[in-house]
Amino acid sequence: MAYFKWSSNLEQKGPLEIGGSLLLRNTCLNFLGQVLPGLAGLAATPFLIRGLGLEAFGIFSLALVVLGYLGLFDLGLGAATTKYVAESVATGDRQRLAGLVWTSMAMQLCLGVVTGIALAFSAPYLTEKVFRIPPPMSHDVRTVFYLVAASLPIVLGASCLRGVLEASQRFDLVNVVKVPAAISVSLLPVVGLLCGLGIVGILVLLILSRLGAFLAYAVLCVRCFPSLTRPGFHDVSSWQSLFAYGFWITISNVIGPLFHYLDRVFVGALLSVTALAYYTGPQQFLSGVSIIPASVTATIFPAFSSLNAASRRESIAKVYALSLKTILLTVGPFVVLAVFLARAILRLWLGAEFAEQSTLVLQILLVGALVNSLALCPHSLLRGLGRPDLTAKFHLAELPIFVGVLWFLVKRWGIVGAAWSWTFWVCLNAALLFAACAVLDLVPARALAQNGLMRSVLFLFSLASALSLFGWVQTGLATRIVLGSVLVALFAWMAWRYALEPGDRNILKAEAQALGAAFLQP
Repeated sequence: MAYFKWSSNLEQKGPLEIGGSLLLRNTCLNFLGQVLPGLAGLAATPFLIRGLGLEAFGIFSLALVVLGYLGLFDLGLGAATTKYVAESVATGDRQRLAGLVWTSMAMQLCLGVVTGIALAFSAPYLTEKVFRIPPPMSHDVRTVFYLVAASLPIVLGASCLRGVLEASQRFDLVNVVKVPAAISVSLLPVVGLLCGLGIVGILVLLILSRLGAFLAYAVLCVRCFPSLTRPGFHDVSSWQSLFAYGFWITISNVIGPLFHYLDRVFVGALLSVTALAYYTGPQQFLSGVSIIPASVTATIFPAFSSLNAASRRESIAKVYALSLKTILLTVGPFVVLAVFLARAILRLWLGAEFAEQSTLVLQILLVGALVNSLALCPHSLLRGLGRPDLTAKFHLAELPIFVGVLWFLVKRWGIVGAAWSWTFWVCLNAALLFAACAVLDLVPARALAQNGLMRSVLFLFSLASALSLFGWVQTGLATRIVLGSVLVALFAWMAWRYALEPGDRNILKAEAQALGAAFLQP
């Protein structure tokens, strides 16, 4: 399709032009790159459960969890590669770019081998002592661990190569590989079942799929940067830069997930398993809130790195304000409407008992999810401008505060207290991130008052206020849905008319026409 540029030698071009059109297109591609695999997973899961059985499906899920979790411990080299390659692309330093990529690749492969060996030696202990797998299935589980260990160098190497394409804003090529690879995680097991394969054979298919993705990324990287065909590890500064940057990313990767799991641990330990179910159910709803913010931040992180290297501070401010406005105008109304319809959502989705116990929990968590979505913008800005140490230090300082507040509020208010604790941490973290950007003067204050950002905040606040007022009125579900839809439609019209600048509207129209033409052409 014409919408995708399949081959392009970026080394023959000038500095990368990063504007609203490019960022919008990449955000849309990243959005599709998350939604399509998710839909494939939803469709394939019931078939896998029936075909594999509960025990084998549990082992399969365990393998994916272990592979995904160990992939986070890449010493931050994936993010570091993206940042420094983006800087090299912006400045046109192709020699340093090749040294960075090969240095990072060597480090990732070595790390994958070492981690894989450690996992392989730990397989018997994990099987028998940690997960307590019954003897009839222990052989298959050990084999699964061995296969996961063997695939780690491939996984980490693919992450490095994907980071090169992301750094050059080639998210079209990234998703051309990533989407089929992610969908294969759901569909290949179905194919394996139809072919009579067991859990081990299915995992072999998935590893071959990962290998194919690795090779595809490698080919695309060489097409974009032919200088990568000449290996070079002589740049000692690359090793130092990658390790220094990656160290702080690793701290965040280790501590960050605790803020999203400790609330469940405290609820289960201090209350009951039943209370944990009432708390975890609403949490699952939040995964849909994160899709658009994740798509935006994946795009703007390398953009900030490139613009900073080119000393284009005004453009950084515009991208920063635009990303905040995008999240406000897309995620904001969804969250506000979900808060308004929270009880009905839970009743239709999980049943009347969940609606009775978890409505307030869902409403509190939704507010926190919106704040957390907005906080991803200063988080990406700090990382893109070379200050990942601040985000890591904030996490280190916040963790004991979060644990203390969580213990106190769970003991006092149960699952509602847990929801308030998580939302409190989200607001604290967001305040620190926005304050750091302001204190360091990374973005001038006037930039946040431009581009319709303040009007977006005002419109969203007005929508929330109107729905809150109507929320006190006892009406039927159909009436609430119609009322909410009308108010959201009014919000959308006001946002299009008054929050978006003429340039924003022109970009949206042009990209919609380009995408429509790409899919309609024969």
